[in-house]
Amino acid sequence: MSMPFYVAPEQLMEDRADYARKGIARGRSLIGLSYDEGILIVAENASNTLRKVSEIYDRIAFAGVGKYNEFDQLRIAGVRHADLKGYSFSREDVDARSLANQYAQMLGQIFTHEMKPMEVEILVAEISQDSGNTSGQLFHILYDGTVKDHSDFAVLGGDAEVIFDRFQENYSENLTLPEAINAAITALSGPDRTLEPDDLEVAELSHSNGRRSFRRIEGDELLNFMPS
Repeated sequence: MSMPFYVAPEQLMEDRADYARKGIARGRSLIGLSYDEGILIVAENASNTLRKVSEIYDRIAFAGVGKYNEFDQLRIAGVRHADLKGYSFSREDVDARSLANQYAQMLGQIFTHEMKPMEVEILVAEISQDSGNTSGQLFHILYDGTVKDHSDFAVLGGDAEVIFDRFQENYSENLTLPEAINAAITALSGPDRTLEPDDLEVAELSHSNGRRSFRRIEGDELLNFMPS
């Protein structure tokens, strides 16, 4: 009688993690950071039609790296969750923390029970409800459902460790918008490359934009902010 095929649970989890990390490593990185007026997200994205950074709700933004079709499914699920909660209760009850927990449960469930994990990392960003408070929260959710919360900055993607070290050298609290964009682009490009506006996707969350605080920065406006 043939013996059933057996793989140790810890080996199975490690193989799934390696698979997810390799898929994510093939994607381009992004940086989310707090600056003096809110939160800025700068992503390397050569596509003009496929968005890595999007609005979820009034004060909440979403960003993803890895397989586009997979993190876009998560984005859509987040929009539906936020809309339903805002409609059922109130707009003020929709917050990034609960949304990040929902994402963590979804990704953790898929990682543990499905044959193939999602090859994604996602970022959920939120600015304060108080218009006089520019502080924000950044929730970094990994492929296995692990959640990391940040108040300063987060780096996602294949070269995250290298970019993290480069960005940390230039980051400080209360950067202005031009300073924040410059620091993020310099860290993403590194010493050997030059990124153009068409290579980037940039967006901010700021109370100065009104109730819907999400705004894209592109075209001539982004060109004026590029490192000289």
